[in-house]
Amino acid sequence: MRASRLPTRTSTWRRQVAVATALVTAGIGLTVVNAQPALATPPGIPSKATAQSQLNALTVRTEGSMSGYSRDLFPHWITISGTCNTRETVLKRDGTSVVTDSSCAAVSGRWYSPYDGATWYAASDVDIDHVVPLAEAWRSGASSWTTSKRQSFANDLTRPQLIAVTDNVNQAKGDQDPSTWQPPLSSYRCTYSKMWITVKYSWGLSLQSSEKSALQSMLNTCSS
Repeated sequence: MRASRLPTRTSTWRRQVAVATALVTAGIGLTVVNAQPALATPPGIPSKATAQSQLNALTVRTEGSMSGYSRDLFPHWITISGTCNTRETVLKRDGTSVVTDSSCAAVSGRWYSPYDGATWYAASDVDIDHVVPLAEAWRSGASSWTTSKRQSFANDLTRPQLIAVTDNVNQAKGDQDPSTWQPPLSSYRCTYSKMWITVKYSWGLSLQSSEKSALQSMLNTCSS
């Protein structure tokens, strides 16, 4: 989660309207707020049954401390291919009609944020969320990992650990677990719980009792 400005909901709305107005004026006729492209999803999201089995297998323990924590202990973003780093790779994966320049920076495209249902047309409006935040991982077992393992976790493209979402929604989440923060769009909470559970399970991380209860309630809303 990158540090950047925190736009208010009013400024966010104005920014969407401004883009929409410009597009309509140009004769393109696109609607920013309600335009929803095919939803790109991270890989490895399990079924409800698999997520339930994984949740049951997770170790419940008191959350660890933040002593010694630093984001620098989770090196990111790393080069994935050519000039493209992890952030740029996820932007291309989760976006629609993404165009990049020679340094792999996204210069145009469309990104639908499943956390809040907003659509964005500038990569600067999009953050790449660590579904299980780095600080949360640290408190759940990653404090004992090697830096190399933490780097792999922070750049995990195999499991549903990274997703492109609205920047200020990601910043509002911070390092909270599902007992205190869930996606504003309630219809996505089922998917979010399955993502969170399988990431913690795959990486051998623990969870708190309140976190497990919240995840179970979210998982109960899933149909499959």
